[in-house]
Amino acid sequence: MVFYSKLGICQPDNGFCTLTPSVPIGILRGVKNNRLKLLECALELFSSRGYDAVGVQAVADAAGLKKPTLYHYFGSKSGLLKTLLDTHFEELFMALEKAADYQGDVKTTLTTVCAEYFDFAQKNRSFYRMQLAMWFSPPNSDSFRAVAVINARQQQILEGLFLKAAQDHGNMRGRHQAYAATLLGMVNTYIALGLNDFTVLDAELVSKAVHQFMHGIFS
Repeated sequence: MVFYSKLGICQPDNGFCTLTPSVPIGILRGVKNNRLKLLECALELFSSRGYDAVGVQAVADAAGLKKPTLYHYFGSKSGLLKTLLDTHFEELFMALEKAADYQGDVKTTLTTVCAEYFDFAQKNRSFYRMQLAMWFSPPNSDSFRAVAVINARQQQILEGLFLKAAQDHGNMRGRHQAYAATLLGMVNTYIALGLNDFTVLDAELVSKAVHQFMHGIFS
């Protein structure tokens, strides 16, 4: 039997009642919308003005919310940035871990990895530009420290690819770190050119990039 109280739902459990707070659906939607609004406004402001040039008040104002609401969800400006990075990169990491699973064909694996990067950057142009810029922030800044964690994860995934490939290609042994860093650097250079309309991030460029990289590692 289930009883209802002003506090929520009362469900007897071994003779006792456990009160589960009941929150109206509209309030739950409002909570979700406020959090999303803050993230969207933060992305727009950070990408257009730069992280250091934007204060918490500006983000709250853009979202039409109070500063305490931002602190409630994210704790601080750096907490807001971390959530923004984690939320967007989660999609890329899932795709990368699958794409970088080497199964005996270096060219196919690299092609899939590069295509995933280009596709993600195309879908998230403002975000990708923002996080690329943060990599060149002062080493002790919040923005650099936040994006350094993200880059370390990418490096780790790509190193795993080359460690596995080295089992089939002896010349690659002991070079996984250099190869991963070089591949990521090349991919980001092409993406930067694409985001600035100097090139098109399409299948043809993926093929050219992979050919260029493979010529370097196998020559």
